Amino acid sequence: MNKKMLKLLLPSLLVLSFTLGLTVAVFGLQPAPVGQEAATEEWRGFALIGAGLAIGLAGCGAGIGLGTASAAAIGAIAERPEVFARTLIYVVFTEAIAIYGLVISFMILMI
Repeated sequence: MNKKMLKLLLPSLLVLSFTLGLTVAVFGLQPAPVGQEAATEEWRGFALIGAGLAIGLAGCGAGIGLGTASAAAIGAIAERPEVFARTLIYVVFTEAIAIYGLVISFMILMI
């Protein structure tokens, strides 16, 4: 594994593990609602891990994509300022991936 890939991977894994640990620490300590089945409580931990992975991986992917798209957009705007609107659309679409991950994690937590 080359150094550039390692520099990208280590912070991503650090953020992912922090997010996952924080999710389990905050949401995993809540008691089960009255009348809920025991089988549902058994799988609650997996749902929390899934929610943490959803937001963590979506955030890492969006961050890597946003860095690449933004660098290319700045280079394109420096050469031709009239492409600003087009490059802004690419950056917004890349940023939407993180929002989709957040929505999916909230949907998982509502189960």
